[in-house]
Amino acid sequence: MSVRLIFDNLAKVFRGQFIALLCASGYYLPAKTSSSWVADCQHVGKGDSALTYLARYLYRGVVNENNLLSIKHDRVTFQYKESKTKQFKTITEHATAFLWRVLQHVLPSGFRRARNYGFLHGNANRTLKRLQLLLNVVLVPSETLPKKGVCCPNCATQMTLYLMRRGHRVIRGHTI
Repeated sequence: MSVRLIFDNLAKVFRGQFIALLCASGYYLPAKTSSSWVADCQHVGKGDSALTYLARYLYRGVVNENNLLSIKHDRVTFQYKESKTKQFKTITEHATAFLWRVLQHVLPSGFRRARNYGFLHGNANRTLKRLQLLLNVVLVPSETLPKKGVCCPNCATQMTLYLMRRGHRVIRGHTI
């Protein structure tokens, strides 16, 4: 069985189940929605490499402000990095087409981003620790390197901080 056939079948099954769940929840797809969907499945590795791959999709917005190059005469110019070549490419398109491109990434009502839900939530430290215990996962603490001290430009000896104020917080007697 070819890989393309497997992906086509996977796309049909996913589309069918997705539409069934939408209809059961009282939502419907617009009439002009394409009937052919694409399922792009690829092996991304295990552990760190899989997390790195997923992090690109979980921890960023649709378009970074730094990638918006210009907005003139109802035309938006922005750059993006092509995933295969890792090269930046530039697109200029009408503002409505750009907004449509951005809105395709907005989640419908009732859906949640993966990073804001479950054990990935920022306040879910206890849940994450329980999962690590249940799955018998032992995380090796990362090696922390001691900070290099700041040396005096005149005599080259390490400087000591006697008092520093950050807002209402006072820091005393640290070597910097």
